[in-house]
Formats: sequence, C-alpha cells, structure tokens
Amino acid sequence: MDLTALRASELSEVIHDREVSCIEVMTAYLDRIDERNPSLNAIVSLRDREVLIAEASGRDDELAQGRSRGWMHGFPHAAKDLAETAGLRTTMGSPLLADQVPAVDALHVARIRAVGAIIIAKTNVPEFGLGSNTFNPVFGATVNPYDPSRVAGGSSGGATVALATRMVPVADGSDYMGSLRNPAGWCNVIGFRPSQGRVPAFPVRDAYTGQCATDGPMGRTVLDVALLLGTQAGWDRRAPLSVAGRLTEFDSIESARRSLDGDLTGVRVGWLADLDGHLAMEPGILEVCEEALARMTDAGAEIVPVSLPFDHDRLWEAWLLWRHAACLPTLSPWLRNERTAAQLKPEARWEAERGMAMSAMDLKRAAITRSAFHEAITGLIRTNRTGDGVDVLALPTAQVWPFSIEDRWPQRIGDREMDTYHRWMECTIHPTFAGLPAISMPAGFGDAGLPAGIQLIGGPLDDAGVLRIAAAYEQTIGHLDVGNV
Repeated sequence: MDLTALRASELSEVIHDREVSCIEVMTAYLDRIDERNPSLNAIVSLRDREVLIAEASGRDDELAQGRSRGWMHGFPHAAKDLAETAGLRTTMGSPLLADQVPAVDALHVARIRAVGAIIIAKTNVPEFGLGSNTFNPVFGATVNPYDPSRVAGGSSGGATVALATRMVPVADGSDYMGSLRNPAGWCNVIGFRPSQGRVPAFPVRDAYTGQCATDGPMGRTVLDVALLLGTQAGWDRRAPLSVAGRLTEFDSIESARRSLDGDLTGVRVGWLADLDGHLAMEPGILEVCEEALARMTDAGAEIVPVSLPFDHDRLWEAWLLWRHAACLPTLSPWLRNERTAAQLKPEARWEAERGMAMSAMDLKRAAITRSAFHEAITGLIRTNRTGDGVDVLALPTAQVWPFSIEDRWPQRIGDREMDTYHRWMECTIHPTFAGLPAISMPAGFGDAGLPAGIQLIGGPLDDAGVLRIAAAYEQTIGHLDVGNV
C-alpha cells in the first residue's frame, strides 16, 4: 500500500482500523518529502526525523489504549509559513523574521493539532504573503510540479505543491487575493476560501476590519476539504466577528459523506466569464473553464451567462485602498526604519507606502463601495435553490497560465498592460470583498499541459452548499487525475 496515495479520509480510516501504524504513515510521508521536495521546494523548516517518528509512536500508543484525538490522528501536517507554530519558526518568507519562533500556535493550527495531527514543517510562501508567486529570500522559489520552469502560484504555493505531490495528506492555506484558489488551480487540486468569519483568526492585531484574509483548507477531494474545514471552523470568543456555531455536518467522515451527497440536477450556475470583457484573459483560459461548465451541464446543471451589475473600475479602486490599509499593521513598522525598509521587496513597500498616504476618508469611501458591491453580487445568488437567480457564480481562478519562474509577475496580458503586481489576479477579488465562500476546482488542462481551475462562489455563509455542489461537480473530473503528479 502506498500510503501517500490515499486520500486523507481513507488514510484516517486505515489508521483507526489499525491496518497501518502512525509510524508507518510518518515514515512514508517523510520518505516522499525526501524524494520530491529537493526539486520543488515546497516544504521548509522540516523537523528532525527521529523526533517526528517518536511523536508518531506516541500516537500509536494512544490508539493501543483506545484513545483517538480525532480524524487527523497521526497525520503529518505542514502549516503555511504565515501561520504561527509554537516552537517552530515562522518566517513569513522575510529575512526580517528568519529567526522568529512563536510561543503559541495560530488558532487554526491549534485546532489541527487538537484532532491529532503532528506538525512536521512549514510550507513556503511569498515574502509576507504578497504576490501570487511563491519565492522569497529566505528559502527561494517553489516551482510548479507540472513544469518546474513555471510558477506554482501563491501565497499558498508551498502548501499546494506539497499537497499535489503527496508530501502531505491535506494542507492549510490562507486567502486574501486568491491565495488558496490560484495555486490550487495551477496545481490541479482543490482550495476553499471560507465565508468571512467562518474560520476565526487569533492572534491578530486587527480583529475588526482585517476580515478580507482568511485561513482555509486544501485537499485532493472535496470530502477531505470539508473535513479540514470542519476542524478549522467554529466560533471563538477571542475573534469578535467570528461566525457563531460550527459546521457539525463535517465532524466525522460518515456525516461529511452524507452531507456532500447529491447531484447537479437543477443547479443554476452563473457564468461571469471575463466580466463582459473587463478582465484580460490569456488564450485558452475561458475555453477550459467552459469545458468544465459543459460537463456540469451534462450532469444536470443549467449554465446561465451573468453580468455583474457594478462599476468594475470603482470596485478595483476600492479594493486597492482596502488592501493597502490591510498591509499597514504588518509592514509599516519595517518601513519606518531605513535599515529594515531596504529589506522589503518592492511590492511590499508599494503597498505600505500607498497605505500610509491614505486618509480616513479614503478608507471610508472604500468601505461604502464594498457595502454596495456586497448588495450587488449577493443579489445574483438565490437562497435554497428557490426563486430567481443562481446557486453559484463561476469565474476562472486566474487570468493567465502559470508563467515563467524567472518573472516576478505578468507585465502584460495580450495587448493590456498590468498596472499593478496583482492586476492579473483581479478575478479573485469578488468573493473576498463580499465575504462569500468560494472553491477552486480543477477545470482541465491547456495545450501546454498546464492545469487551470474554476471558482464556484456561493451565497452568504453557504459554505456547506458550495461544497455540496463542488462534490457533485467532482464526479465529472475523474479524468483529470487530481492531486497525482
């Protein structure tokens, strides 16, 4: 049995049935990391093998005594290097934090530990998580497993590559501007951005306005994603805007399977395409997504072309202001010191400098635009499959194919110049700014053999509904060999 080839739900079952030991699982994954990671550079800060084997042995002892910590009991897990991990350095890809060792776990990491996972390492990120290209001066670049001359995306690039190449059973990521969705699309796996407040964050400096970023799950099946979301999600008193309650339907493998059971009959999918020409797209992106939509039609869904009733330029300007402000708490202390400012990458300095030049009225105007946009986009989505509207909206996960590892970001798409380092990822901002759940599902491959993804965006707090539709869509993509490269 190749243990790394098992889906996470299957791995949990064979561990709990005592068909394999946690030591065997840990050994198999560490061997896989030794085999794949040197050429991909997805896993960083890997802990000592002997210590990890000893921790796995302790998990076996617990099972022998009839005790399981949870569905991830004995799982090797690598946390994204933006998340605090107690006793294991968290660099954020910055030389300024290269030796930072937190004393506590981030809340979602603590929850992953609590259900039995063993934190073995971190996964690589862009510096401070900025830019959908995973490279930094601490660890170097993470490359795309389908073509090592291409980028893997980001900022959850290391997590995605580790997942796609079976160096971890599931992965945690985080998402502001597609950081869970873009790399998932480019590496042919699944990434889920939860609803605003569904996965609370702690510790944080700003617990009230910093709601565009969220942690979330990645997996090779929708079931695995749902199970990890069930672990990460749930109200916490230290996060004042966290969503009340938990997703109890994802508490166990069996209940998650039941919750995800269904088909696409009667599901209405609103296809936003390139937003009526507003988004520049490389050739082939829309076509691959439309092939995915055609498979959904064959499975019973109705595809409805939809226009977003909002001024796209107004939305983008508000987005920029909001993002500049969000970057300030992390970056401004470094920017104010001449020595440390010189160590920030240009994109980080640009975000922070523009944020420091903003006024309170600028941010207020952006908030008003964001509120109006929320009303516009949610007005397209119906509730409980009744009434007018659609059940999910669909967009590509990126506007370009994975680009050269030598480039920091795409300068042009066709004849259109990209005026910021992230304009080519404009297609990801809509669920983020509205606080809506969105999943990136494998859509297919282009002529060069590179994968692309499609986003399915649901209504407010409808995380479970999006996952059910994604699970039904998943039945149409068996030929894409998800998470096996």
